[in-house]
Amino acid sequence: MAKSNFKDLTAAELAAKCRELRQELFNLRLQQATARLEKPHRIREIRREVARGETQLTQILKKS
Repeated sequence: MAKSNFKDLTAAELAAKCRELRQELFNLRLQQATARLEKPHRIREIRREVARGETQLTQILKKS
């Protein structure tokens, strides 16, 4: 999966994207707990995507 480009999104879109990524992370952790996770590296990727989105959101909110 290619890295998401968060720089082109508005604050509302970033917040929605972060919520979506956090939900996916929750689902992956649930699968991991029930031993059904096929791609364990995906958890790390999603965690990093959430961090990128939150960082970009913070930068946008500080500017305004």
